[in-house]
Amino acid sequence: MAAITYLNFDGIAEQAIEFYSKALHAKEVKKVRFSDFPQDPNYPLPENELTMIMESSIEFAGGKIMMSDILPSMKRVTGELVKGNNLLISIVIDDTQLLENYFANLSVGGYVIMPLSEMPWSSCFGMLVDKFGVGWKFNSDADKFLDKVISNKRSFSGN
Repeated sequence: MAAITYLNFDGIAEQAIEFYSKALHAKEVKKVRFSDFPQDPNYPLPENELTMIMESSIEFAGGKIMMSDILPSMKRVTGELVKGNNLLISIVIDDTQLLENYFANLSVGGYVIMPLSEMPWSSCFGMLVDKFGVGWKFNSDADKFLDKVISNKRSFSGN
């Protein structure tokens, strides 16, 4: 199991990834843009959002930070991003029963942003804010998703 600090940005995740990876001497940097992922033809993303970071991670000194951009089109769901609410604790574990248990326990007195469910990027994903105002992200497959998309991207581009 891993509890990972997750940072959200307002269109500047690319700059943050570069800064943090250099500042922390990252040994591995992974990033996926929204354009790297098949789009829903019924809900296409605007051109300016396709270049934003959907998911990323930097690994350093035995630790990991994950980062992404909050899409302007998603702000009605996530709320405006302001300094102070751009930090989440991300729990990444394969044990979905344990993930569901943590989700249920932490949602008491708080509110659910996205209930746990299967998503194109995860077999079990959800988000909530606990009763203390701390944001939590739950994901059973974060590393697998990043590795798969990056691998497919390399195969597609011939790199």
